[in-house]
Amino acid sequence: MEINYNNIKVIGFDADDTLWVNETYFREAEQEFAKLLSEFETPNKIDQELFKKEIGNLPLYGYGVKAFTLSMVESALELSNYTISNKTIQKILNIGKNMLNAPVELLDGVEEVLEKLSKKYRLILATKGDLLDQERKLEKSGLTSYFHHIEVLSDKQDTNYSKLLNHLDINPSEFLMIGNSLKSDVLPLINIKANAIHVPFHTTWAHELVTEKETNGKQYKTIKTLRDLLKIVP
Repeated sequence: MEINYNNIKVIGFDADDTLWVNETYFREAEQEFAKLLSEFETPNKIDQELFKKEIGNLPLYGYGVKAFTLSMVESALELSNYTISNKTIQKILNIGKNMLNAPVELLDGVEEVLEKLSKKYRLILATKGDLLDQERKLEKSGLTSYFHHIEVLSDKQDTNYSKLLNHLDINPSEFLMIGNSLKSDVLPLINIKANAIHVPFHTTWAHELVTEKETNGKQYKTIKTLRDLLKIVP
C-alpha cells in the first residue's frame, strides 16, 4: 500500500546518526575500553558486561555520553574485582571527555535537505540524550536556524511523542518523523497514528534493534539517504 504524505505540515528529525555521526564514536570508545581492561577479561565479555551495565543504568542515568562513561567506570570496577588503578579510571574518563569534544560530522545531504524542506514545512528536532551534549552538537552543526522547535527527550516512547505533539498543537496525522532507529523514531509514531520514515545508519546500538515481529504490519517507508526525502515528500 502506497503511503501518502500530502497531508504533512510538520516534519520532525532525529539528530544522532540521522543528521550527524554518533554511534561510530561509541563503537570506537568500546574498543578502547576493552583494550584498557584486556588483562581482566576477553573483549567479548567486556562488551557484554558493559552493555548490561548500560541497560541497567538507563532508568537512573538515561542516554548519552555521560551515562555511558559512568557505566564504563562501574563495569571496570566490577570486571577488575575493584583492583583497577586510578590511572586507568582516569583513562576511562578521558574516553568520555574525548567523545564529548568530538567534532560534529554531518551526514551526506543533510543541510541541502533541511534548507529545501524548511521553505515549505515546519521542522522540529526531536532527539534523546544528555541535554548539554545535544545542545553542544546542535550548535557545532550549524543547523539550528532550520528548526522551529528543538526538544531533547528523556526517552522516545509513544507517550513522549504524544506529549510533544500535544504541547506543540500538532495533529499526529499531519506529522512526519525521520530517523535512523526503528525502535525510537518509527514504531512509536506509527503507534500514535503519526507518520515515519526510516533512514538506516550503518551501525546501530543493540538496544535500538527490533525484531521482524515488532515491525510486521507497520506502515512506513525506508530510504537510503536523507536526499531521498526530497523525492517522497511533496
